[in-house]
Amino acid sequence: MSQTLFLRRVLALDSLSCLGMGLLMGLGAVTLAPLFGLGEPLVRIAGLALLPLAAFIGWLASRPTPPRALVWLVILGNLGWTAESFATIAQHQPTALGTAFVAAQALAVLGLAALEYVGLRKAAVAA
Repeated sequence: MSQTLFLRRVLALDSLSCLGMGLLMGLGAVTLAPLFGLGEPLVRIAGLALLPLAAFIGWLASRPTPPRALVWLVILGNLGWTAESFATIAQHQPTALGTAFVAAQALAVLGLAALEYVGLRKAAVAA
């Protein structure tokens, strides 16, 4: 097994989750915003912002050895997304469904950041 296979698989999962959430939120903002108790522009912009990230992270996942500095950029971005998600809950006071949605995706992103860190460590130890 390649020393970066785990990392590349986690990056691919991150990319696919960004793509899925980006399409869901970007295209479904009109429907989701009132259910979540959040502004439509906030939901749409957050979703659309994920699409170029999905492409970038997917590109990283396709590299035989993803550059460490760029993986760190993804990890730090995921940590920032998590923090901003909880700040959004505090600032915008969404509905119970909105709170659950934002918190669940924030925790999933935090989990991806942790897995990416583990993958980065595994790759470094094996190198």
